[in-house]
Amino acid sequence: MNWTRQYPGWAMFAAMIGLLAFLWGMAVPLAAAPAPIGPAAEQFADGARVTVGLTLIAGTVGVLIGVLAGLGKLSKFWPLRWLCDSYVWLIRGTPLLLQILFVWLAFPLLMPEGIELSDFACAAIALSLNIGAYNTECVRAGILAVPHGQVEAARALGLTPMQTFMDVVLPQSMRVALPALANNLASLVKDSSLAYAISVVELTMVGYRVQAESYQPIPVFVTVAAIYLILTTAFTTLTAALEAQLDVGQKR
Repeated sequence: MNWTRQYPGWAMFAAMIGLLAFLWGMAVPLAAAPAPIGPAAEQFADGARVTVGLTLIAGTVGVLIGVLAGLGKLSKFWPLRWLCDSYVWLIRGTPLLLQILFVWLAFPLLMPEGIELSDFACAAIALSLNIGAYNTECVRAGILAVPHGQVEAARALGLTPMQTFMDVVLPQSMRVALPALANNLASLVKDSSLAYAISVVELTMVGYRVQAESYQPIPVFVTVAAIYLILTTAFTTLTAALEAQLDVGQKR
């Protein structure tokens, strides 16, 4: 995608507009398709919007978790470091499907009486925790990549530890970590399909229901695959343009 490097601002704008137009306009061309796709066009559109909603929520929360846990893994306070290490070890060592089922079945029992979690909320929590663990290692590597001399120079200029981190370390570390974070986001689009296991009516669940009613799996799942390809392409274009905008990986 060389054009994203040449015109990153326009590429980001085009990707966002294209994604919005696709989500709210895809039912029109799908409605013209023969059965079983045409009659279920609005269902596919609704499922795609739920998938994107899960991706955006979990992706945003996952970055916040990654930054906090990444700092925790570098902390000199060993209980915090141990806690963050254990979190990453546990999440990366167990299947995402198991994590989704655990949140769905166990979290409602742990919540205060009167507070209920929807299936969508349970899926969003599980996906956030999962991608947060992978983002943790990306952020930690990004922080370690910042030359220590820059930290010492900032302290010598009178910046406080918080100012040094926010103004010097964090911006540079996020630039380094951005390609890996973007890759995790693209994977999250596809991983969100596991939310079907707890009855979240996202794109995969819609496809499963339509093929169960029509007994025509080939056109249904080809359509689902095509929608996923378009969604991942939009997110990949958006993140690639963001990398270009920040000059990530550019050699001068």
